[in-house]
Amino acid sequence: MVAVAVALAVTTAGLVVDARATGDGADPPLGPGLVAVDVGIHHSRFSVERVRVRRGTVVRFVVTNDDPIAHELVVGGDDVHDRHVSGSEAVHPPVPGEVSLAAGDTGVTTLAFDQPGSYRFACHLPGHLAYGMHGEVAVS
Repeated sequence: MVAVAVALAVTTAGLVVDARATGDGADPPLGPGLVAVDVGIHHSRFSVERVRVRRGTVVRFVVTNDDPIAHELVVGGDDVHDRHVSGSEAVHPPVPGEVSLAAGDTGVTTLAFDQPGSYRFACHLPGHLAYGMHGEVAVS
């Protein structure tokens, strides 16, 4: 009986792993509560394109800039990005959802996601957004 139970548990675990490996590739949403998301920057690209969280999640973005030039991470709705579209702020003060990074620097910003929807993150320094430095936080 024990052998049957162990065999069933191993088979079930194998099916769960296989289902995840052959699914749509989407990780389950993070949260709620406090979660950390590591975001690397290399060759003027974010290492993360999409973050999925549940409503009520506070995300601590830990951003590491491995490039020889400065970057930023700005997270929020359209109103936030509209303010930054010109890329005129060389450095951001400590504001939730915004962090500036010198070459080789690591920085942290935290933002609470209390409403479902789609929020963008981007680097608004001149030319960086057009080059592809953007992504999405999807809140369910």
